[in-house]
Amino acid sequence: MFTETHLHMLIATLALLLPTLTALYIHKDYRAFLSLGPGGTPATPLGYLKIKLLSLICLRDPLRPIAIPPHFRPQKGYFTPASLPTRKGTKPLIRGIAPQRQQTQKSGQAVYGCLVAKIKGLAADPGNRLLERTSCFEKHSSGLFTSVPITRTCGGEICHAHPSDGSMHMTLHPADANLLIEMGWGERHPLARGGWCRKFVPREFMLVYAPRDEAEVEVVAKVIAAGIWWVSGVDVNGDAEGPRRKSADVAAIGEEMEGKECWACRVNGCGGNQVEKLTSEA
Repeated sequence: MFTETHLHMLIATLALLLPTLTALYIHKDYRAFLSLGPGGTPATPLGYLKIKLLSLICLRDPLRPIAIPPHFRPQKGYFTPASLPTRKGTKPLIRGIAPQRQQTQKSGQAVYGCLVAKIKGLAADPGNRLLERTSCFEKHSSGLFTSVPITRTCGGEICHAHPSDGSMHMTLHPADANLLIEMGWGERHPLARGGWCRKFVPREFMLVYAPRDEAEVEVVAKVIAAGIWWVSGVDVNGDAEGPRRKSADVAAIGEEMEGKECWACRVNGCGGNQVEKLTSEA
């Protein structure tokens, strides 16, 4: 028989166990947050609390396509449907919000070095109007920026790579982002849901999975080219001579969005942090 005495004993036991179990869970979860390494959020208890609060409003399905309203211009992105092959294998395990990191299927050091060489090669070509500096979003790694931004991102940032795993964050035209999801090469950032969350990242902010071999580096290089086109209108695969092709439609999007968005650099500040270089060991 379950008596009133038993009920009191159960309540007393729960009163003793719940705080201990809660403390153990928070400790383990905080350690997992710290294990992601440096990123856009300070690795402090206050930073952890901020991320836990943001987790309440983040995307529940990062593989859900981005809606493209009929009035959106341009409707088509950089890619055609046949531009990207299907990524082989299963989806990697992703953890975190800011920082967000890939836990499995990471790039090896040689493969990451090949990716870095591709990025630096793009930046070295003056026709591409690119430069490398501290990422506005990540704040602890180098980012690739355009000197002629026409689509609003954080200071003209196009992408940044994560030396710890080989993955990348970048902003893409929504049609290109959707193709990336469909072909298995990436997913939406948890805060890339638009609306109020635009003060943290653009709605088109994506995590691109780490390349696992040199063939996948070539695919990721195509994705970087799409990001450059979206942020600057410059086609790095355009004519070798003369100015690179620019998109008037993309420029119109930048004018339409002017003054309507608030990126991480305006909220948290840019620069002034120790930078984890692109050339750091994977």
